[in-house]
Amino acid sequence: MGDTANHLDVASLDAHWRAANYLSCGQIYLMGNPLLSEPLSPEHIKPRLLGHWGTTPGLNLVYTHLNRLIRERDQDTLCVWGPGHGGPAILAGSWLEGSYTEFYPDVTRDRSGMERFFRQFSFPGGVPSHAAPDVPGSIHEGGELGYSLAHAYGAALDNPQLLVACVIGDGEAETGPLAASWHGNKFLDPVHDGAVLPILHLNGYKIANPTVLARLPEAELDQLLRGYGHEPLYVTGDVDDPHAVHHKLATALDSAADRVREIQHRARVGRVAGRPRWPMIVLRTPKGWTGPAEADGKPVEDTWRSHQVPLAEVRENHDHLLRLEAWLRSYRPGELFDEAGRPRPQVLRYVPDGARRLGATPHANGGIRLRELPVPSLERYGVQVDKPGASSHAPTRVLGSLLADLMAATADRRDFRLVGPDETASNRLDAVYETTGKAWQEQTLATDEHLNRDGRVMEVLSEHLCQGWLEGYLLTGRHGLFSSYEAFAHIVASMASQHIKWLKSADELRWRRPVASLNYLLTSHVWRQDHNGFSHQDPGFVDHVFNKSPDYVRVYLPPDANTLLAVTEHVLGTRNLVNVVVAGKQPCFDWMPLEDARRHCARGVGVWPWAGTDDGHRVPDAVLACAGDVPTQETLAAAALLRRHLPDLAVRVVNVVDLARLLPADQHPHGMTDTDYDALFTRDRPVIFAYHGYPWLVHRLTYRRTGHDNLHVRGYQEEGSTTTPFDMVVRNNLDRYRLAMDVVDRVPGLAVHAADLRQHLADVRGRHHEWIRQHGTDLPEVAEWAWPG
Repeated sequence: MGDTANHLDVASLDAHWRAANYLSCGQIYLMGNPLLSEPLSPEHIKPRLLGHWGTTPGLNLVYTHLNRLIRERDQDTLCVWGPGHGGPAILAGSWLEGSYTEFYPDVTRDRSGMERFFRQFSFPGGVPSHAAPDVPGSIHEGGELGYSLAHAYGAALDNPQLLVACVIGDGEAETGPLAASWHGNKFLDPVHDGAVLPILHLNGYKIANPTVLARLPEAELDQLLRGYGHEPLYVTGDVDDPHAVHHKLATALDSAADRVREIQHRARVGRVAGRPRWPMIVLRTPKGWTGPAEADGKPVEDTWRSHQVPLAEVRENHDHLLRLEAWLRSYRPGELFDEAGRPRPQVLRYVPDGARRLGATPHANGGIRLRELPVPSLERYGVQVDKPGASSHAPTRVLGSLLADLMAATADRRDFRLVGPDETASNRLDAVYETTGKAWQEQTLATDEHLNRDGRVMEVLSEHLCQGWLEGYLLTGRHGLFSSYEAFAHIVASMASQHIKWLKSADELRWRRPVASLNYLLTSHVWRQDHNGFSHQDPGFVDHVFNKSPDYVRVYLPPDANTLLAVTEHVLGTRNLVNVVVAGKQPCFDWMPLEDARRHCARGVGVWPWAGTDDGHRVPDAVLACAGDVPTQETLAAAALLRRHLPDLAVRVVNVVDLARLLPADQHPHGMTDTDYDALFTRDRPVIFAYHGYPWLVHRLTYRRTGHDNLHVRGYQEEGSTTTPFDMVVRNNLDRYRLAMDVVDRVPGLAVHAADLRQHLADVRGRHHEWIRQHGTDLPEVAEWAWPG
């Protein structure tokens, strides 16, 4: 035990741990008599007992010992608390250190504040049972498991002085995302990044079953963790001697901190020899430690029965009430709190000061640290558009040049990262490699390209890690962009939901400052996955996002390169949102000059008068609406067909960039009033809407509009294969010929007058099928089509 044993004040550590355990138990059970100044009675007990005790004593132990480490070393530290529903511990630690009272002045550090503190836990109008945004020092809820270690690595990136401790529950350790997260050490640069200290907390059980890692033979567990690249330090707590753990854990933390300091020092003075082997701690503690040993004749402590509320019938069962009182008094609260309910000095011996406290660290309130992103002027990247459709560019390739210069502009401050699952070059964003490389700490070969120890492009073939890293990065005050194939954004749909819920809850707290938005760029999208086939064709992530709180989600479908630039400039400047941008990586027509694109994107939706024939002076016979790059091209091709064959037909073309504009104004901040909507789409004329994704989403967004009965939406209908680009739209009835036929079918009286045109359009679609099967390419009139304007 060395030097740690010689100076360690075990009594103070144990006092803090007992106080935290007392406060945690009190949160689950009590609504009165907080200091047990009188015998416990049923009226002191909450009517509904909610919360989770089993993981809490171990988390309290970690909080206690991190306090000592921080105080003695003046170490800038953030802790990510992974175990689900570990809220009582984190709340207890922040109340003891005083940070909770600073954020919630009515919850004072005295008897009355303690009573309020107990009562509010898992109580209507109070705080949740997990480390939600309400909890000072938290950037990770822990309700949905699997993401703590990825969040920790994201928080450490570009934070060279920060130590991020990450407590990983052994239930969480069974999830796929957490299993992949152990590889985060292959991307952590000891020069420019902080350190992550994983603390694998093995208490043996989940809700009702043993956990896998806790039951592995220690030698096998050691091989696994060393195989992940760590040097494990083992600490075990004993039911029969709970005090002995303090020396063990303090020694392990000091050893780990010394090792971290050594790794960083060697790297920062230029003595790096390959990827370092970072330390970690394996902490074994009994589940429900220090709680009731048994109840109703069955063992509780050190079993799965302690997972939630160990004594569940305290109000009705006198024996349970007596056991609860004995449990609470076992912590000797009179030694821990004075007569006024204030923590005694011995309890606070190792509690850090000011911003060093875990509940007060600015890294857990990232908006405090956030700086405006220096996005370069778009004029340097906008493509020249002399007339609509006269040129073509790959939108994401144009965007890549902007991102490259943004990387250069943030090179010194290091607060912008691009993440993606092995697809940066595939998604045509590889211009960023002119400025920065891909983060990589493993060996490199002569055939490798763009790998760099201090690179700020994060690529790993795990959408979960990409999302987790970026969330941790954003929540600690930085900026980023997540680029992904559209179909596989679904992999992180649940993570997106959790992040949106976090933003909503955090926004309701005045003390939490807004953070940079989580920005998705979904490309390699459904209509240009003709080469990869059906498995890569799914535009449904947008549907998922639109199920969430409208104040926190935005979806943009820019139709060309300049609109993508304008949308990206906008989303990179937003706060507390999840922005989904869907844009193609293949060359597509340039429709708008940059300034027009900016105005169009600011409106979110607008008429393209040059594309229609209603000339603005008469009510259109039909409206052709579109959202998305390929739907826009097919809509304009349909408009061109109608102009040529039916010159007297008044057709209006409406393009939608901001999909939320379709919603009523009282349902979304970007929604349109009925008056504005009707002015664009009319109240009674047929609207043929070519939409990028599943057509029923547009119906869902517009079902309350007056003209909804006249709305006919074409989009993806789960028809796909490895085929030609145009066959994809034909298979889903989104092609120009089908759209023109829809107009003929829906304008009153037109079907009779234009029967020959309709037959011609149907014949072209039939010829298409024969052509692609014979030639393997699209019809010449499609492949060589250009806007005739």
